[in-house]
Amino acid sequence: MKKSAVLPYFFVVMLTTSCAQKKDNSINLPKTLDFTAENIISDIQNPWGMAFLPDGGLLITEKSGKLLLFKDGNTVEIGNLPDIYVRGQGGLLDIELHPNYANNGWLYLSYSSSDGSGKGGNTTFLRAKLSNNQLVEKEVLYKAVPNTTKGQHFGSRFEFDNEGYLYFSVGDRGNRDVNPQDIKRDGGKIYRLHDDGRIPKDNPFVSQSGAKTAIYSYGHRNPQGLAIHPVTGKLWEHEHGPRGGDEINVVEKGKNYGWPVITYGINYSGTKITDETSRSGMEQPVYQWTPSIGPSGMTFVSSDKYPKWKGNLLVGSLAFQYLERLVIENDKVIYREKLLDGMGRVRNVRQGPDGYIYVGIEGKGIYKLVPKNQ
Repeated sequence: MKKSAVLPYFFVVMLTTSCAQKKDNSINLPKTLDFTAENIISDIQNPWGMAFLPDGGLLITEKSGKLLLFKDGNTVEIGNLPDIYVRGQGGLLDIELHPNYANNGWLYLSYSSSDGSGKGGNTTFLRAKLSNNQLVEKEVLYKAVPNTTKGQHFGSRFEFDNEGYLYFSVGDRGNRDVNPQDIKRDGGKIYRLHDDGRIPKDNPFVSQSGAKTAIYSYGHRNPQGLAIHPVTGKLWEHEHGPRGGDEINVVEKGKNYGWPVITYGINYSGTKITDETSRSGMEQPVYQWTPSIGPSGMTFVSSDKYPKWKGNLLVGSLAFQYLERLVIENDKVIYREKLLDGMGRVRNVRQGPDGYIYVGIEGKGIYKLVPKNQ
């Protein structure tokens, strides 16, 4: 893998909103930002996760089962990974560093694993350390059960909050009628752990008999975006809907986000899943996309390098192959814009410690968004 030339930016302004949400023309909407998209790493097929090391290195997961380290223009493959069950949407997925990585060296990986009883696999979360380009001190923190040969909805995003709790997602694993609404089963959930895998004593279902005590929220479909709001510290999430009804949610402890009892989507065949888009005791999304954009990756912009974007949310689109910028006021989306339109399936987007935005595009690699003179 080698560096490529700087590519021109692409953008198309998009002012549509989801149903029941209208643009307020009295709002002074931020203008777009001119930038170039610099391809810093090429020839990556599916850059699912990215993590920035304190020494300037960049760790990248390939869904096929490779963990790559890019540093000083060179790429090496990390060895001694766990056995990875690659099927459908499953494989080596997200990566995250401990907030105190510089001192303790812990990194976290999500992947699909066939460990345990039954055929197939399920989402697994592990922590390890990096030594001489090898993973060492590997510890499995959580393994969703049961195994299944279904190839969809592994979820798998990580995020640490400002108090040091670790959140991660597991999709419904293609079993929507059973998993998401049952807190005694894995799948269709956001989970919360201490950094070493212990269950927090104030998790919402620790006192409920038979419950999966790592669960933080439930009623999700396939969450592939998690991000902590830089001002409020709240956990934001997005998830794939079926045909329509992709969602953005603010995740709160013990809340039910409705899937599949309520949804704005329909079956891929065009038939109804339900007549209900709301129900008492179930949360409404902050925003929903219909048609589905296939959201993946998610980050809030807090960097001074993008003054016109500060506080905005960036989300990748797999289905329509662009990066979406969302302007949010009072937990409402008031403006949307397409960036990198037509560049390819955007799998991930992260803000690096240098303040720049990095975007992973399937089949092309990692791009750095460099603002032009302001």
